[in-house]
Amino acid sequence: MIYTTPEQLANANKAQIETLLTLTNTAFASAERLAALNLNTARQFLEEGVAQAKALLAAKDVQELISLQSNMAQPLLEKALEYSKSAYEIAKETQEQVAKIVEAQYAELNKNVSAALDKAAKNAPAGSDIAVAAVKSALAAANSAFDTMNKAAKQVAELAEANVAAATSATVKAVSAAAPKATAKKAA
Repeated sequence: MIYTTPEQLANANKAQIETLLTLTNTAFASAERLAALNLNTARQFLEEGVAQAKALLAAKDVQELISLQSNMAQPLLEKALEYSKSAYEIAKETQEQVAKIVEAQYAELNKNVSAALDKAAKNAPAGSDIAVAAVKSALAAANSAFDTMNKAAKQVAELAEANVAAATSATVKAVSAAAPKATAKKAA
């Protein structure tokens, strides 16, 4: 990019600093949400663990102990899956925010490069239009490649999200189906 005045350079630097601050704030917000999720989850597991230990200690016979133990597994797995989904959502939202910022920066850079090329073409000596056309063609090819990779990355993210949802659903169904069977076997 060709900057002809100190004011243009200062404006470009200011824009870059603002972008950096936006990325930093996004990262901190994500870290804060993840820390809160971790603390809340740890607190819940601790509280439930204590309650479950008390219930197990209060069991009057082996049959009640087995029944309590069997009934504790499914809620624990469901909470673990809920934690995983929440952590995944935080990561996904952060990735989307960062992608928007990067895309905006790329669009701005592309616009500035195109403007600089147009300006250079106007001031270029006769016969240099072939070189300018070659650079513009290369820029168009780079933009096309960026767009293609961006679309592919979004498709991969959507596929991963669908796979996570399907795996979570299958796991919950499997545990739900297995819990009554395990209780019935232990009772017999």
